[in-house]
Amino acid sequence: MNMKKVRLDYFLHESLHASWKTRLAPEFKKEYWKQLAAFMQEEYTHTEVYPPQKDIFSAFALCPFENVSVVVVGQDPYHGAGQAHGLSFSVSKGVTVPPSLKNIYKEIQSDCGCNGEENGDLSGWAMQGVLLLNATLTVRAGSPGSHQKKGWEEFTDAVLQRISAEREHVVFLLWGQYAQKKRTIIDEKKHLVLTAPHPSPFSACTGFFGCRHFSATNAYIAQYGGTSIDWCL
Repeated sequence: MNMKKVRLDYFLHESLHASWKTRLAPEFKKEYWKQLAAFMQEEYTHTEVYPPQKDIFSAFALCPFENVSVVVVGQDPYHGAGQAHGLSFSVSKGVTVPPSLKNIYKEIQSDCGCNGEENGDLSGWAMQGVLLLNATLTVRAGSPGSHQKKGWEEFTDAVLQRISAEREHVVFLLWGQYAQKKRTIIDEKKHLVLTAPHPSPFSACTGFFGCRHFSATNAYIAQYGGTSIDWCL
């Protein structure tokens, strides 16, 4: 196998859960996907890109389509070395917890009574049915937003559309203006959309703190007979 020619599709098919492959198969035949795959081959070959290729689709590997009960929409991965590992807002174990995630933990502590967390790996949420989805799944090192408008947004919009159309009673957590633009994709007659300012230090004090989204999410899930999320990692 010539890995350089098929990198994106190789890791897609290696790590994407079968439930996602079936539903997203039409996307992989579209022209934007072919262009995105070519762009990503060049980027991973000639520059430093995060997350590592094996982690690009981690959100889908850890959270099968049928298990999705919550969707957290981020913008793009962390652009520092060793941080991004395929889950929005999450960082690999042993990595310093970023400021936005620290603020998420503060709100969870206030809302749900959890203790402060030192571990920034949110894989435990993903395995409970929280899809931690960045709108753009990759980024060039040290260059936030560098892989926007290359095709990732079309792909992740298709993901949101599939969830909205085929599932019921999913909670969508949209923090910040960028994530809130995705609201038009979601059928709010079938799902709950919760919005707040971004948990960044620049905006958390303007309404993210005190939003109580985590307890509200569990209340909604319980209302329809689902299993609440244990937000205390």
